[in-house]
Parts: sequence; structure tokens; C-alpha cells
Amino acid sequence: MNLDRAILAFAGVMILASVALAHFVSSWWLLLTLFVGANLLQASFTGFCPAAMVFSKLGVKSGCAFK
Repeated sequence: MNLDRAILAFAGVMILASVALAHFVSSWWLLLTLFVGANLLQASFTGFCPAAMVFSKLGVKSGCAFK
């Protein structure tokens, strides 16, 4: 798995978890969904992604998007 796929998988898990938490616990968890979406949007424009830095330090190989 390369870095690009790891970021997409992590974002997907976070979105699904926040929607499940919003449904079963509190609607305030939708703020996490908003944060993940906003982070994906800003990363597409700036190329800066904190999660990509963490995954790269964990040894995940870089993909074509985060070089």
C-alpha cells in the first residue's frame, strides 16, 4: 500500500466512524466529518497533509500525489 491509498483509506474510515458515532451517540460527531472533508480539500490545493507526514514517518512508501 502506498501513501496515497493509505490517506484515502484513513479518511474513509474516519468519515464512516464519525457518521456512525453521529447516528448512535451525538450529532456533534458530524464536525469530525466536516474536518476530514475540509482537510482533504485543502490538501488537494496545497499538497500539505498532516496525516501524510505521519504515515511517511511510519514507513509507508510515497505515492505519486505526496512526493
